[in-house]
Amino acid sequence: MFAFSFYMFTPSARRIRVNNFLSGCLMVSALGLSACKPKETVAPVPVVTTPASATAPAAAAPAGSVAKVKGRWLRPDGGYILAITAIAADGRAEAGYFNPNPIKVAWATVTTEGAYTQVKVELRDQNYPGCLYKLTYLADKDRLVGTYFQAQQQQTYEVEFVREP
Repeated sequence: MFAFSFYMFTPSARRIRVNNFLSGCLMVSALGLSACKPKETVAPVPVVTTPASATAPAAAAPAGSVAKVKGRWLRPDGGYILAITAIAADGRAEAGYFNPNPIKVAWATVTTEGAYTQVKVELRDQNYPGCLYKLTYLADKDRLVGTYFQAQQQQTYEVEFVREP
């Protein structure tokens, strides 16, 4: 018994046992993987080329509510301007942001979630690396209210925009 135990723990015996064990695992894995392959070919899923951060909207906003968010919006606490100039049927929007100079907008969307019209705008410029506005249009007050994520500071602020005349 002692000789057998000693044999099992010598370095060469351990290497042999480990190699045999790993070889067995590889064979089982290879057999298992071939059994898991589908019998039928499946059509490839088309690749979407939109940025990862700009996920597809859940539902495009109805034409009536979309028209209400177009225009120039002023954030009174800092003089920032959000200009929404065009909105496509799928919810993608053309927007500009000014502080007071133009700041690059990576993407913008206008969607409906329940009875609310949602506006999301991501900024991607110097000092604005992925800053994100998530706003809701309040029809009774004609305002955009929501949050602003300041990426460099990793902080979220409550904000409000009023329509410019």
